[in-house]
Amino acid sequence: QVQLVESGGGSVQAGGSLRLSCAAFGYTYPHYWVAWFRQGPGKEREGVAATYTGGGTTVYADSVEGRFTISQDNAKNTLYLQMNSLKPEDTAMYYCAADYGLKTMDRALLSYEYKYWGQGTQVTVSS
Repeated sequence: QVQLVESGGGSVQAGGSLRLSCAAFGYTYPHYWVAWFRQGPGKEREGVAATYTGGGTTVYADSVEGRFTISQDNAKNTLYLQMNSLKPEDTAMYYCAADYGLKTMDRALLSYEYKYWGQGTQVTVSS
């Protein structure tokens, strides 16, 4: 059973930066998709960024392209989301997710494509 534990959320002023971490436990296969999702107040959960741990494929939502960077440390089984130039509309609960299934890039940011989820970490951006 895969377990995901997020950390690194907090409160920051607009224009600031935060780095989220997601520690993973229990992977049984060497490669998988990992992603960050977020859900703001009164909004549906949306995909932010996703990457395949086998290398070569990363996808971002248009709303964060150029500001957020997804990365991974395979030795530590840890996923990161570096968030720069934060905006108030980035305020949300952020979740990491993982799945072994094959995906095309147009499906990598769809929440139903992911089986394993963390508990979330809150990010609040004030203006």
